Formats: sequence, C-alpha cells, structure tokens
Amino acid sequence: MDLIEERPCRFRIDPHDGMRVPGVVFASRDLLSDAEQSLEQVANVATLPGIVGASYAMPDIHWGYGFPIGGVAATAVDEGGVVSPGGVGFDISCGVRLLAADCEGRELRRALPAVMDGLDRRIPRGAGPGGVWRLGGQAELERILRGGSRYAVEQGHGEQRDLTRCEDGGAVADADAAQVSERARERGLGQVGSLGSANHFLEVQEIAEVYDEPVAAAFGLARGQVCVMIHCGSRGLGHQICTDHVRAMDQAMARYGITVPDRQLACTPVGSPEGRAYLGAMAAAANYGRANRQLLSDAARGVFRRVTGVRLSLVYDVSHNLAKMETHEVDGARRPLCVHRKGATRAFPPGHPELPDDVREFGQPVLIPGTMGTASYVLTGVPGGDAFHSTCHGAGRTLSRHRAARTITGRELRARLERAGIAVRPKSWRGLAEETPEAYKDVSAVVAASETAGLCRTVAKLVPLGVVKG
Repeated sequence: MDLIEERPCRFRIDPHDGMRVPGVVFASRDLLSDAEQSLEQVANVATLPGIVGASYAMPDIHWGYGFPIGGVAATAVDEGGVVSPGGVGFDISCGVRLLAADCEGRELRRALPAVMDGLDRRIPRGAGPGGVWRLGGQAELERILRGGSRYAVEQGHGEQRDLTRCEDGGAVADADAAQVSERARERGLGQVGSLGSANHFLEVQEIAEVYDEPVAAAFGLARGQVCVMIHCGSRGLGHQICTDHVRAMDQAMARYGITVPDRQLACTPVGSPEGRAYLGAMAAAANYGRANRQLLSDAARGVFRRVTGVRLSLVYDVSHNLAKMETHEVDGARRPLCVHRKGATRAFPPGHPELPDDVREFGQPVLIPGTMGTASYVLTGVPGGDAFHSTCHGAGRTLSRHRAARTITGRELRARLERAGIAVRPKSWRGLAEETPEAYKDVSAVVAASETAGLCRTVAKLVPLGVVKG
C-alpha cells in the first residue's frame, strides 16, 4: 500500500482499484507499523457508493469487520449514499461515560479497597446474562429501546444532568424497535446494566495532569480529582442487530446494483427499506447502550455514596460505534450525510449547536480510554476538525486475545498491577490476561498523533486507581 505523507500524522492513499475517493490516515509511522491489513480495509471502504471526502482512519486503526476499527466514512444521502453495518460494528453504541467525584485521590485511598469490593459485588459483567435492572418483560424493553437514558432516569436511575451531558440528550430520536428481531430482544432482555467482557471496564481514576485549565473547569474536572470511567455498549442485542441486518443487506445488494470488494461491507442506500430498517434498529441499540451505561453509573453512585459519601456527577457520555445523520460542508456546500464512525469518536468544535449549553463554547468532551495500568484522556473538539469532526477512540489493539493470553496469566497481571498501586477486580483470570496492556498501542502516542493531526486538543490525563473487568 503506497502511503503519501502529506504532513505530520496525515497520510494519503491515492484512488485505485475502484476507490471513489482517496484514503486518509491520521497516524505516525510508528503507529502504522503493523497496519497493512487494516489499510487495505481503508481502500475497500473508499469504494462504497456515495462516499464523499475520503475514507478516513484514526491513529488507533486496526483490523475490523469490513471497516477497520478507527474508520470514518460519510455518504451523501441525496446521491444514493449507502449505510453499512460494518461501518458501525457489532457492538452498536459502544462508548464511554465519565463521572467526576467531589473528592480527590488522596482522600479516597484509605477507602479504595472497600469501594472496589463494593463495585465488584454490584457491577454485573462477563459474557452471559445478568444486569443491574431486571426488566418486567418485552414492554419495558421496548421503552428502553425508544427512550434510552431518558427512560432510565424517568424510572429513578439518575438525574437530569445525566441527560444534558449525554450525546443526543440520552436517546436517539429515530429508533424503531419494530426492526429489532425477536432473537436480539431475547439476548438484550437479561443484560440491561452490565459491562460484558473483552475490553469493557469500569475504572476508578485520578486526574494526574490538566493541560487546559479553562476547558477542564468547564467540564467539571481538576487535577487530583477522582473520576469513574465506564466503557461498554449494547451487549448481545447490538451484536444480533448487526448480524441480522448484514445478512439482509447482503441479500439485497444485487437489487440495487451494488458490488463491494468485501462481503463484510454489505450495504444498501440510506433511503432504501433495508437502509431505513437498519438505521431504526441501530438507533434502538444505541438507546439500549446508553441506558446500559446509565444504569451502571447509578450502581457506581450507590457504592460510592454508601462507602464514602462521595457524589459522582456526569461529565459526558459519547458513543464511538455509530452511524449518524449529520450535515457537513462538502465541496463548498452543506449536505446531508450518513457519517459512519467505527472505533472513532465524534469531536464537535466549540459553538456547535448539538453541544450542551454549559460546555458549548469550549467544544465537545471527548473520552479516550487507555488500558489497565496506563492512562486515559479527556480531549475536546477543535475548529476545523477533519474527518467530519472525528477523532480516535482508544489505544487500538495490536495482539489478538489468544496471543495476549499467552504472554501472561491473569494472576500474574493482577499482581503486577497491584504492585503499581492499581486495585483489580476481574470476573475471570483468562479475560484479564487477554486485556494485558501489551496487547494495545501506546494510548499516549495515539492521543498525541490525533492532536498533531488537528483532530482534537488534549484537556486532561487520568490514571487508574482501580479497575473492574469482565
């Protein structure tokens, strides 16, 4: 793959073999050292009907289903642009929520073991069923699919600020629960309010550095403050929705005269029956994911309140696996686009009308989780941000889970982390080993590349005090 370096942390792949637009990759050369397979996916995405601008990839790029993880692509709705489930991924609305405590790390340290034990008991996790909220049946699940965090808050699982500081006010408006299959509903019914497994976590953190004090203060953050970061998505319900609609689109593409270089890029026009059905189901899964994080927030608040009397306030909640209908300038004109972000975070600039009133002048809070034993970051959107105002979403995996688990045992990893002062509460030893920090890129390098590329600006660095893992 020929990469042309246009400027620091920005590379171009010129159109070839059916590409309708160039590929643009934001990364350092070091971060791209093992990206050959995922760069081919960047080129494949560039062949999608209706794609505009470029097929973009973030610094945490790695191989994914159809799209690379870290991929961003927008299609023109008014020109037959397509929507592709592979551009969202299986964990629809996987995202990050950050809560800030009204205490500092030095105040929490003595109580930290009791807090971690409480979270260990209270936070459901692992691959199977089990959640904070036992739903009364399908009717209540429907209300979650339509109402997301709003419904959870209405039922007493949160506060009004949780909605104003959440993307879309806590719920995507165009959710269509009728497009969610019975199998997806079955999988989602027993998992509301649960972390799941793999790279998902709940982490107690401390703000180690503040790089932009005015923005940090507007977000409600200060050096030394304790925070809680939650990373999870729509569990089995979202996975099943992706599976169902990839199959339907794969069977329908021929009717629209669409061919793609990889069947994992199955797609149909945004306005087609299949496109509308997927977007409605995807929005329902997004609402499920937001309700999921809302319930976990409520559970974490209960533990902190009971053990320490500490209050947790929401900083922000944002998804990094979603396709959104947005309006952006393309070739000098404002156009309606379907923006796919897969393993990429929306990073709206200061003044954007969709941002909460109290942070609008500072830009959108962007939440970047690291790995156990390393750092996480809070960023903000910047004027003129590229890739339709998108940036990275995390460290980016380099080792498969199988290879990672061969490098260290879960018990060894926990002992190493606890020697570093990080309390660890795993669901399984194997799952812990699969998420060893060595399995990921350097999150600090990923964030630095994102900032160098002009996608965002760094606000604060957070370090782990304790982690709850599936």
